[in-house]
Amino acid sequence: MPKEAIMSPKLFDSSIRSYSHAVRVGNLLFLAGQLGNTPDRRVEPGNFEVQVRQSFANIEAVLAEVGATLDNVVTMTVFITDMRHGDDFTRLRGELLGRPFPASTLVAVSHLARPDALVEIQAIAVLD
Repeated sequence: MPKEAIMSPKLFDSSIRSYSHAVRVGNLLFLAGQLGNTPDRRVEPGNFEVQVRQSFANIEAVLAEVGATLDNVVTMTVFITDMRHGDDFTRLRGELLGRPFPASTLVAVSHLARPDALVEIQAIAVLD
């Protein structure tokens, strides 16, 4: 089955880092992990909620490229650098996502690709 790279002009050009924002295979969309940085690669250091909201906004930008929304997300893997933010993430996820909620895994890691990043969200969506 052929695969198609999906890039959003609303995000930074990830090809310089040798990856696509997402890859579509049939009706499945595999989204690369999205940090909480703005399209010009700025991040709000130390502000977990702002980074989470930006991560979701980045995911929405990629989904929009194929006519999808967060409602199409069926599973996500979330990486956070401090498990003390776990409850905050759960609250924000509940606020930002429609029901039924996607399957989700929350993993604490020692660090992410950027030293000031606190969260990264990877997702899979099913397209109509």
